[in-house]
Amino acid sequence: MLKIKQYYKALFMAALFCFTQPSVAEQFQNFDNLEVHYIALPSTFLQPDIAKKYNIKRSQYNGLINISVLDKRNNAKAVSAELSGSGKNLLGQNEALKFQEIKEGDSIYYIADYPFLNEEIVNFNIIIKTQNKTNLLKFQHKFYTD
Repeated sequence: MLKIKQYYKALFMAALFCFTQPSVAEQFQNFDNLEVHYIALPSTFLQPDIAKKYNIKRSQYNGLINISVLDKRNNAKAVSAELSGSGKNLLGQNEALKFQEIKEGDSIYYIADYPFLNEEIVNFNIIIKTQNKTNLLKFQHKFYTD
């Protein structure tokens, strides 16, 4: 369990501050002109000062979704988008996601929190609207408590 936690911490920090770097290995999905990077993890993996800075509730039952939208035609430059969506567990319980946009230098990413139970599997459906197009990002994640 400790190795999993260390892996997620490293992956999240890389995703949180380096999404515009194409060499970072994280989950992503390609659309026509976009590359969308995403990660889901427990909020307790964040350091308290980072969570406070972005107004993220740290709890063993609170997950964090982090998404970055990159323009493939423009050297993977981060682009602004409008995100909405939800997470649905296997019991059919649906939770709306409320994304906040974070800009740091040339990086733009979107975060939302999600409540979960231990070993809960969640299917996420996220609508990504950019100037030219609307895309649907779908992924599944299994959350673990500390």
